[in-house]
Amino acid sequence: MENKNRKRGLKEGFIRPGVREYQHKINGLITADPVRVVGEGIQVGIYPLKDALKMAEERGLDLVEISPQADPPVCKIIDYNKFLFEQKKKAKEMKAKAAKVVVKDIRFGPHTDEHDYNFKKNHAINFLKEGYKVKAFVFFKGREITFKEQGEILLLRFANDLEEYGKPEQLPKLEGKRMIMLISPKKNKS
Repeated sequence: MENKNRKRGLKEGFIRPGVREYQHKINGLITADPVRVVGEGIQVGIYPLKDALKMAEERGLDLVEISPQADPPVCKIIDYNKFLFEQKKKAKEMKAKAAKVVVKDIRFGPHTDEHDYNFKKNHAINFLKEGYKVKAFVFFKGREITFKEQGEILLLRFANDLEEYGKPEQLPKLEGKRMIMLISPKKNKS
């Protein structure tokens, strides 16, 4: 039994060797006394720290402090590596479920003609219907920067034409040689 425990790191202060830092207090790192002990097949109750550590050692598992703010702190008898794996798995699932924001770019010149404008407007309408954000910008080449009022008028007209599909997050603003406006889709009221 002692050889098995040495492999698991349950002797010598009941702290696993080779691990530099823990996310939770485990085994010999727990300082609270007494503690509330929970776990599978364990009589839930408040035990002195020494008894809780002994219970964990008998099962070949770790005593992990999962709720240090509680009075008394809650410790769970589990396999710490398995516990960390479960937490990482849950975090990964939460990240996958989080909404990913996709931004589609639509580029104009200060002298964009009517046909190109309508073509790009129709693309923007499709993007907004699909739930994407649209970043519309006017790019000024060379001396075209003198037409920045024309670019601003173009972007404001664009936002006005897309009013029923999306709403602008900001007024057009000049960043270097680009005047940018971000439009987010309207939420469906269904």
